[in-house]
Amino acid sequence: MRLSTKGRYAVMAMADLARRQDAAEAGERAVSLADIAARQQISLSYLEQLFARLRRRGLVKSLRGPGGGYLLVRTSAETTIAEIVMAVDEPLRATRCKGKGCMLKGERCLTHDLWEEMGRQIHGYLASVSLADVVGGKLARHPEAA
Repeated sequence: MRLSTKGRYAVMAMADLARRQDAAEAGERAVSLADIAARQQISLSYLEQLFARLRRRGLVKSLRGPGGGYLLVRTSAETTIAEIVMAVDEPLRATRCKGKGCMLKGERCLTHDLWEEMGRQIHGYLASVSLADVVGGKLARHPEAA
């Protein structure tokens, strides 16, 4: 399973956007990518590429002109982490299969089902977590992980 920089940075930027938008909920204020880039220490040009993909997938909308920037299309509670990752990345996949099999002759490797199920579990988890969960600190660390 590989989560690329694109996926991680998109989630970081969207969480930043959600936090700013939730704070200014009464007056719908757009957030500039330059501000997000500075706060999250991500290249502005890289963010522009990511937000173009997020916009095409209907997760954000852009406003032009003075005070312009980006807004979430839906609330942070309605936007899942899986949607964000899938919008900027290829599907999360832990197997090396691209077609019917992972081996040279087209058969599946012995561990194919293990990795495929792990990918489904990870996707299911990311689909169960919203931006609101991330921004609201609802993802508590387990004591044994500390």
